[in-house]
Amino acid sequence: MNKQATIIITGAAGFIGSCMMQYLNELGFTNLILVDEFNRDDKKPNLEGKKFQTTIEREELLTWLYSNKPKIDIVIHLGARTDTTEFNYSIHQQLNVEFTQNIWNYCTVNNVPLIYASSAATYGNGAKGYKDDHKLCFELQPLNPYGISKNEVDKWILHQEDHPPFWAGLKFFNVYGPNEYHKGRMASVIFHSFNQIQQNGFVKLFRSHKEKFKDGEQLRDFIYVKDVVKVIGWMMMEEVVSSESSVVSGENRSHVSRLTSGIYNLGTGKARTFYDLVNATFHALNLETKIEFIDMPEDIRDKYQYFTEADMNKLRNAGYTDAFATLEEGVADYVQHYLSEHKYY
Repeated sequence: MNKQATIIITGAAGFIGSCMMQYLNELGFTNLILVDEFNRDDKKPNLEGKKFQTTIEREELLTWLYSNKPKIDIVIHLGARTDTTEFNYSIHQQLNVEFTQNIWNYCTVNNVPLIYASSAATYGNGAKGYKDDHKLCFELQPLNPYGISKNEVDKWILHQEDHPPFWAGLKFFNVYGPNEYHKGRMASVIFHSFNQIQQNGFVKLFRSHKEKFKDGEQLRDFIYVKDVVKVIGWMMMEEVVSSESSVVSGENRSHVSRLTSGIYNLGTGKARTFYDLVNATFHALNLETKIEFIDMPEDIRDKYQYFTEADMNKLRNAGYTDAFATLEEGVADYVQHYLSEHKYY
C-alpha cells in the first residue's frame, strides 16, 4: 500500500488505536483520519507527538464520509465500548453493534477494505473451544454483554451477501501494553500489578473459585499490543493492495487480496497463568515476587473466563510468520520502557 494512503482509525485516542497510529507512523503513513470522542483529557497524551491528517468525532463520522466522499484506502475499526462489567446491553448495542454495521455498510458501498476488532470474549467459558471457525460463531455463548455484542457483529457480518473487497474481524485475546493509562479498572493486570508493587510492595490476585484451578493459575492468552498492531499492519500491507485504477471518489476501485476475508484469532497461541504474568512484572523490576490472594467480586464470578488460548493456525496458514513476544519479553518491554518512566508508545 502506498505511503500516501488515507487510513481511518476508529478508537484512535484509545489504547490499541493510539498504538496502531504510532506503528503506522513508523511505517511512514501519516494521512490518518482519527475517529473517537476527543473530550477526555486522560486520553490526550496518547495522541501527542503522532502525525495525522485530521480528527473526527465518532458521532459525526458517517455524516462526514457521505458528505465529503473522501478517497479512503482502508478502515481500521478499533473503537468500542470494551467494559466487560457494563451490563447495560443497550450501550454495547449502540457503540459496538450498530456503529460497526454502519461502518461495514459504508465500506461495502464504497469498496473500501475493513479490518475490525472482535474479541475472545465471544468464546464465553470456552466450552466450544477457541477455534476461529465461522460456523462456531453461531454456537458461542458469551458470558457478558460486551462479548455478546461482539459476537452479534460477527454473526451479522457472516450473514451479509454484500461485503467490502477485503474484510477481517480480529478476535483479540488479552492485549496488554503501553497507552492504557486511561483505562482504569479495565486496564491490564500488568498495569494494575505495577501500580500495586509501587504502592504496597505486593500484588493482589483473585482466588480461584473453581476446583480445577489453583489460586493464581487461571490461564489467559496474553498478547503484547505491539504484536497486535504488527499483525494489522501486515494484513494491510501484504494482503490489501490498491490497484493503479483507484480514483479519488473511491468509486470504480479494485483490490487484489491474497488473504482470505474472514474472522481471525489474534493471540499468541499459548496460555499463561496470572501467576506467570505477575512474576514477570516483579522480575522486570528486579524484585522478589509477593502475591496476596483475594476473593473475586461476586458480580463477575460467574462471568469470568478461567482459560483462553487462541488457535492460531488460520493466521499462520494465511502467511503470517513472525514470532510473537513471549510474556516475559512483552512484560519487560512494557514495564521497563513505559510504565517505569510513565511514557507512551
